Formats: sequence, C-alpha cells, structure tokens
Amino acid sequence: MIKLIFLGVLVAALAVAAYIRLAPSDPAHWHEDPRLVTRPSTPNFHLIRMVGGDAMPQVFQLAPDALAARIDEVARVDGATLLAGSVQSGHMTYLTRTPLMGYPDYTSILIERAGEGAMLLAFARARFGHSDMGNNRARLERWITALERPALSD
Repeated sequence: MIKLIFLGVLVAALAVAAYIRLAPSDPAHWHEDPRLVTRPSTPNFHLIRMVGGDAMPQVFQLAPDALAARIDEVARVDGATLLAGSVQSGHMTYLTRTPLMGYPDYTSILIERAGEGAMLLAFARARFGHSDMGNNRARLERWITALERPALSD
C-alpha cells in the first residue's frame, strides 16, 4: 500500500513538473506594457516605471532603437528568448526559465525616448508560485548592469 501511495505521489509530481515545463506561453497574455500593468498581489515580480514601480527607470545616452537592440542582445546572451514584440517597435517580452525546474518567467521591456537618450521600462514576473525569491529583480538588475558595458559587437 505504501509503495502504491509513493508511486501515485511520484506520478503526480512528474505531471506537475511536465505541465510547468511544457505549458504554452500565450504571447497575447504575457506581452504587456509596463506603464499600464496593475501591480500583482503576489511578490513574484519587479516593476520599473516612473510611477508606482519598484524602481525608477534609468536614462541611457543611447537612441531608443540602439537601446532596444542592446537590451535584446543582453537578454539573449542571458538565455532569454523573444516571446512577443520586436526590437524595431521597442516593446519586447522575453521568456526565461529557471535552471532546475524550468519555471517560466516573463520580462516585458518598453523603450521610451528621454531627452537626448532613452529609458527602459520593465515588468518581470513569474508565471507560477507566490514568491520568486528575488529572481526577477536580480535578472533586471543584471540586464541593466550589462547595458552599461560595451556591446559584444563593439
């Protein structure tokens, strides 16, 4: 009887893990404008915007199209895949996954002109769970820090 219960728990755990890993990501649902999103009720996100965010956007001395291309390069080098949007539009949503379980996280980026430069607005959030243990914030901080270094193509 104990072996049967153990087997049932194991099968259920594998089914949940498979669902998390294989669940489709609907671009229409996850591609959001960081200026307009409602703050989630769970702490598994990080929001960078002028009003009501967790951090203020940084202004970069790059043209908007150059900043969009640079953040795309940084995100892809970090293992993200473009789920929706485009570099040309300056509005992109990336999918990243945790190393062990493959939990999906979504990071929506919007580039806006700011004087002579451009600023990056962002909304990074987990799809599953209540807490992301600061992973979304850490990812955005890592990407922003990488923007300050020379591009790989330079």
